[in-house]
Amino acid sequence: KPGEQKHPKEPSSSLQCMHLAVVACGDRLEETLIMLKSAVLFSNRRLCFHIFAEDSLKPEFEKKLKEWPSSYTKKFESNIYPITFSVGNAQEWKKLFKPCAAQRLFLPVILKDVDSLLYVDTDVLFLRPIDDIWHLLGEFNSTQLAAMAPEHEIPKIGWYSRFARHPYYGTTGVNSGVMLMNLTRIRSTQFKNSLIPGGLTWEEMLYPLYQKYKNYITWGDQDLLNIIFYFNPECLYVFPCQWNYRPDHCMYGSNCRGAEEEGVSILHGNRGVYHDDKQPTFKALYEVIRDFPFEDNLFQSLYYPLQSKFLDTVHTLCGRIPQVFLKQIEKTMKKVYENRVIVYLGANHRY
Repeated sequence: KPGEQKHPKEPSSSLQCMHLAVVACGDRLEETLIMLKSAVLFSNRRLCFHIFAEDSLKPEFEKKLKEWPSSYTKKFESNIYPITFSVGNAQEWKKLFKPCAAQRLFLPVILKDVDSLLYVDTDVLFLRPIDDIWHLLGEFNSTQLAAMAPEHEIPKIGWYSRFARHPYYGTTGVNSGVMLMNLTRIRSTQFKNSLIPGGLTWEEMLYPLYQKYKNYITWGDQDLLNIIFYFNPECLYVFPCQWNYRPDHCMYGSNCRGAEEEGVSILHGNRGVYHDDKQPTFKALYEVIRDFPFEDNLFQSLYYPLQSKFLDTVHTLCGRIPQVFLKQIEKTMKKVYENRVIVYLGANHRY
């Protein structure tokens, strides 16, 4: 772009790259690709994907990503890794909660050359640039090394506050489906814990912590993260619910104020809602992004079909608040459109 400083080509571990990690096993290929597609559609800076997948999925990921148009493939680079666990029993880790979900616990150990990282579950959709959540890394204080959103906004309907049999962060616990991490800090920190009087490194702590609490945890690796930050609350930055918006935020009535004011920034379709008819608003967003042809006009081929689909969801509590789902994505698409027009005119304008 005119006036932009040129940088020499740097490795993927460079700070110039926004690192995004995901773990995909079983039937999560399509879901993961739609998540990556939403990231590429709206991001401004270059992305580095770190995809942890079963061996059988690796060739499929490589094939599908190569099929994307060059105007988008030049916006990212991808690295695909096998599922590996550096400590403890690999089979135990693999079966914890959902297949391979515990892999996220080992990202600081495996990605030794990466400074900071955004981890997301496969069932996440970005409705605004990753750049915006990436900026939150700059808001960490000197002790914070990870960021997550609360599991619930209202303690009396929260799962942890009602049912948990283990320590958890804060009054409602935190949800690990969207997790921003300063890996450098995680690797260099001694964590307080319930195992020994002194501190333990992240890698030293994981398996003994699992062994101690494995009979009390329901949500697998998320529960372990809640236990870790219960003992180390000063290490966690809590971001608001619009950055990890789930069916729980609207299926009992709207209870995410940030989304009401700003719109949903990151949609998290847990409970399998992209693939059944229980929450058609979530399914509508997934299907529209899935079906959007990369080179088409965002408003004609994404936003207007989305508005039309939402008309069929007004019988649900989530469907009664379409502005919550549409506000941020409309704003984001306007910015993408304006940037493309400015870049195009700038490249072709003659003085």
